[in-house]
Order: sequence, then C-alpha cells, then structure tokens
Amino acid sequence: MQNLEAFRQLISSPRNIVITTHPKPDADALGSSLGLAGYLKKKNHRVQVITPTDYPRFLHWMPGNDEVIVFNEGNEARSAAAIEGADVIFCLDFSVLSRIETLGGLIKNAPGVKVMIDHHLAPEHFADFEFWDTGAAATCQLIFELIEALGELSYIDPSIGECIYAGIMTDTASFRHPNTTKKVHLISAELIELGVQTNKVQRLVYDNQTEDRLRFLGYALSEKLVVLREYHTAYFAVSTEELHRFQSQTGDTEGLVNYGLSIEGIVMAVLMTEREGSVRLSLRSVGDFSVNDFARKHFEGGGHKNAAGGTSYLSLEETVQKFIQLLPQYKDQLS
Repeated sequence: MQNLEAFRQLISSPRNIVITTHPKPDADALGSSLGLAGYLKKKNHRVQVITPTDYPRFLHWMPGNDEVIVFNEGNEARSAAAIEGADVIFCLDFSVLSRIETLGGLIKNAPGVKVMIDHHLAPEHFADFEFWDTGAAATCQLIFELIEALGELSYIDPSIGECIYAGIMTDTASFRHPNTTKKVHLISAELIELGVQTNKVQRLVYDNQTEDRLRFLGYALSEKLVVLREYHTAYFAVSTEELHRFQSQTGDTEGLVNYGLSIEGIVMAVLMTEREGSVRLSLRSVGDFSVNDFARKHFEGGGHKNAAGGTSYLSLEETVQKFIQLLPQYKDQLS
C-alpha cells in the first residue's frame, strides 16, 4: 500500500468504520470483509460490515456473520446512517463504485476516508488509500499482506484466519488456478501455523450443500451443458423457471461453470443465468484466452484474465444467440 505510514496513523486510534463489498459476495468478498473486521475490532475500532445483497448460506459459518447488515433487505436507512457516520470506509473486492449501485452513491458522498483493497483489473481510483494488486490471488491475500506490513500478524487468530483462508482457497479453486503462487502457499502455511484448520474450512465451503442444490447440479450437467467442440467452448444457459424448480438460493450456481472448463480440450466455459430482467454471465478460461477482454467488450463486464463476469439485458435466448454468434471471430484464439 502506498502511504502505509499515513494509513497506520489513520487506524491507530478507535474510529467508526464501515466495510462493504460487491453484490452477491463470494468467499473472498465476505472472507476479506469479516477477516478485516475481526482484526480492526481487536484494535478497538467500532466496525460494521454492510453487503449490498444476500450471499450463499454456505458462508454463514464465518465468524462475524451474525452482525452483517444486508442493505437490500430493508436496511437501507440503517446502512445510510452507518456510512454517513463512518470515519473510515473500506471497499473490498471491487474497485468501481457503480458496481455496488445505490451503496456506491452513498459512499461517494460520505465524508469518511475511503480505502479500496482489490485485485481486479481497471480500478476507478476513487479512494484516498489504495491497496490494489492484480497479481494477488484474492483480496483475502491482500488483507493478510496489509496486516503483515503493519507488523500485526499476532492479531490474526483462528477465526480471522479461517475467513482469510476461505477467500484464498476459493479464488484459487483450491490452489488449482495459475494465480496460485509461492506467496499464496506461504501465506496458507502461515495461517496453518496461526491455528487455522484448513480441512474444516474446505468442508464448510464445499461439503455443506442442500439436497436441492445437488439435484440442480445433476440436472444442469445432464440437461443444460452444451459443448461446441469447433470453438473449444462449453456453456450452460439456466432460466429463472429452472432455478425456481430447484428452489435455488443465492450461491447454488457457484462453481457450475468450472465443470464445463474441466472437459478435455475446452478453453472457455460460460454460465448464463437468467435473473430479474437480466442475464448474468460467469466466464472461465485456461491458457492465454482472456475472458476479461471478452466480457468487457461484449457483456459490460470484466474481472481477471481467466475468470470474469458480465451482464446482458437481452432475453436468455437472445443472449445465447449473441454469444454463439461471437465465437467465429475468436476461433483462432480459442484453438
């Protein structure tokens, strides 16, 4: 982080602090938020985590979850008051205020000092302090590195460490993605040394499914998977009706796109999910093909080179057709 000493001074005495992250937080977003909150509370700060929306039930085990305010569940006024009264506002795992919609406007106009910690491409540079590194595997990695740079690793207890480890574990796909560096393994080793039970975190995240989610996964793999061998591409297109059929909850489609990418010879996999007047795209790739560039150019999205998201305001059927019609111009890159 630039101006580390000024940041150290900023958090040297108790303050009112708000931490927020992107909609539909994943393990990295929630883990970095709750991990940082736990650390700041140990320094006697008054901390409130606010998420724009709900998040998967399999993340509710994280220490501090019971104190999270979910903005769009009737907590707009309470959230606005907390943001207006905050001395410091942390924005984690996103770097463009429009990403968090109404919350973004509240934060932009709030008097508190803004701190952005993120690892995604193309930041907006709206914050007073930035800790931004696209080379980091996860925002949770950056939270660990920040605490380490401040010389306060002793503040990380097993509860804080579990939140941090969960984000690193999931954003590396259990240490399978190319972002799994030597530093990632060393941080994980440090967390184990600090008392984190990694097998416990793995079980809570990956072996904590509802029966409906498991049945939905079976349906998606047998009925919704489309493989386009000519373009080394696989995709799923899931309608709102199909989500309702399996009583789908937030997080139930998490990881589905990776099954497409696991097929031999597949370079790009995409999950298109119909939700509330739009279609959400989750894109993954291997090798040199940049789904970040693809999503930015065609689907108002972005993210990382090999993992990105996007949005379409066409119908699900029209989105699928648009996607398929784009593939010929990328045929050589996908080979």
